[in-house]
Amino acid sequence: MGRTSDAKERLLCVAFDLIWTSSYGSVSVDTICERARVNKGSFYHFFPSKSDLAVAAYEEFWQQKRPLYDRVFSPQVPPLERIAQWCELIYTGQKERADQCGRVLGCPYACLGAEMSTQDEKVRLKAEEVFARSCKYLESALADAKREKLVDIKDPKATAETIYAVVMGLLLQAKVRNEVEVLHDLEPTVMRLLGAKTVTT
Repeated sequence: MGRTSDAKERLLCVAFDLIWTSSYGSVSVDTICERARVNKGSFYHFFPSKSDLAVAAYEEFWQQKRPLYDRVFSPQVPPLERIAQWCELIYTGQKERADQCGRVLGCPYACLGAEMSTQDEKVRLKAEEVFARSCKYLESALADAKREKLVDIKDPKATAETIYAVVMGLLLQAKVRNEVEVLHDLEPTVMRLLGAKTVTT
């Protein structure tokens, strides 16, 4: 067995990876405990249920990624460059995961949310919450781009939600087709929707 002191962290990490690479329904508490080297009693000491673990694991993943998002969407970075970097972040992240496990995994929050939205309200709300956070980053970049007259949009919030929905759709396509290159032209696609010039060459 692993050390008790980091048992909770191992459970969070293992649960996230197993659910993302497989599915919530196919991953049992026994499998999570075995992979994390944590006994079942310790599992239930930390988490009342698999659902609670999933919510905590997906929140933990977001918190780990948040500094990267803060850097990519820093107000010091030109607004369209923020969006271009975000597109690149999505592509490279999906490519790295695909190289590791042999298939495209898509958005972890969209995958879990789509699977569990009609079965578990806590999980659905967590996915919705993360979508809203991501859209806030986009909205701030679009508001700055509008103010600098780089894009001709009326409502940065509505536009951010539309762009996010398009990107989620492309991530779904990439997963279903198991082709990460579906995301290769993410930036020009997004910029075209915004009526803006592509930032990178």
